[in-house]
Amino acid sequence: MDLRIFDTADQAAVAAAQWLTAQLADAVKNRGEASLALSGGRTPWRMLGAMNWVEIPCAQLSIYQVDERAVPVDDERRNGHRIAELLRQQDVALLERFYAMQAEWEDLESAAGDYARVLSSGLGSPPILDVVQLGLGADAHTASLIPGDPLLDVIDRSVGVAATYQGTRRLSLTFPVLNAARARLWLVTGSDKVDALASLVGRDTTLPCGRVKQDGAVVFADAAAAARVRV
Repeated sequence: MDLRIFDTADQAAVAAAQWLTAQLADAVKNRGEASLALSGGRTPWRMLGAMNWVEIPCAQLSIYQVDERAVPVDDERRNGHRIAELLRQQDVALLERFYAMQAEWEDLESAAGDYARVLSSGLGSPPILDVVQLGLGADAHTASLIPGDPLLDVIDRSVGVAATYQGTRRLSLTFPVLNAARARLWLVTGSDKVDALASLVGRDTTLPCGRVKQDGAVVFADAAAAARVRV
C-alpha cells in the first residue's frame, strides 16, 4: 500500500485527481481502453472535479458504480445522479460511457444480477477494472460493505444487495471485484476517519476495509485522518 498524506483535504483530493487521470490515460495508451468504478459518500467530488478529463479519451473510458442506495430513481441521494451531473459538466460524451446501477428496482437481487451482467459484458468474466475508487466510513466500511453484513463473505457474485445502512438498502460490488482491479484508490479525509484509516493501514481483517487487497492500493489522506498512522 502506498500511503500519501497531505496537509488538507483539498490537497489530498487534487493529488488523487492527478494520479487517477494519469492511471486512466496510461490504461488507454497501453490497452486501448480504461475502466473506472466510482464510490459515493462525501469525499470523491472534489477529486473528480479536479481531474483533467481532456487527457483521457472519452470513447475509450467506461465508468461504473461501486455502490448505490436503493431509493427511487429521482431521489437526490442517488450517487449516480451526482456522478452523471459531474460528467455532464466535463464532457457530455462521458455520459454515454457511464453505466449506472438500477437500484430503484423493486427486486434488488435482480438489479444486482443485471449489473453483474453489465460488468461482465464490458470487462470480462470475472470483471477486471483498471481503477476502483473507494471511500472509508468512520465505522471502517467501504463501498456498501458494512460490519457484520453477510455480503462480506460473498465470493460467487460480483454484485450483491447490502443490509440496511443509514435507513436504506444498497447495491454494492463485492470483494472479488474490488480485489481483482488493477489498482485501488482510497481517498480518506477528516478527523472522524482517524481510527478507520489506522485500521486500514494496519490490515485489520476483522473490519471491511481491512479485507480489501493492499497490493496496487494508493491512499490519499489528509493530516486529520492520518493522525494515528505511523509513517
